[in-house]
Amino acid sequence: MESFAFNVAVARVHELANAIAEHDQAPPSASLDLARREAMEVLTRLIAPMMPHLAEELHARLDPQSGKLVAELPWPEAAQEWLTVDTVTIAVQVMGRLRGTIAAPPDAAAAEVIEMAEREPNVARALHGKRIVKRIHVPNRIVNFVVTG
Repeated sequence: MESFAFNVAVARVHELANAIAEHDQAPPSASLDLARREAMEVLTRLIAPMMPHLAEELHARLDPQSGKLVAELPWPEAAQEWLTVDTVTIAVQVMGRLRGTIAAPPDAAAAEVIEMAEREPNVARALHGKRIVKRIHVPNRIVNFVVTG
């Protein structure tokens, strides 16, 4: 938001809305209902700068007794312990075609990531009998093998 990258902000809000919708299919439970409600409240506050009318309508439906506008509510604060990433998903390609993905620790050493990529079953099949000319590693993103034969 601060950098005026609204397309990115809208994409992230859309991801949150999709995650909430996915969990709507789960069997009801008290803890899940509470989590859904909290997620909807956060979503309502996040869309307010871009879609204020929709945000106010959602807020009125979620909390009809509050008597406050979304614009008067504090901006959601992220819990720092939830922001740490334990693993990143890295795409593995052979000659530019996706053959699989691997999960690796963030900023893992290139040699370790490449070794994990070579062990991935679909990648191993694609590499079988071929000579690897080049191994390309973009940290936390992708591994690509250039082969001949």
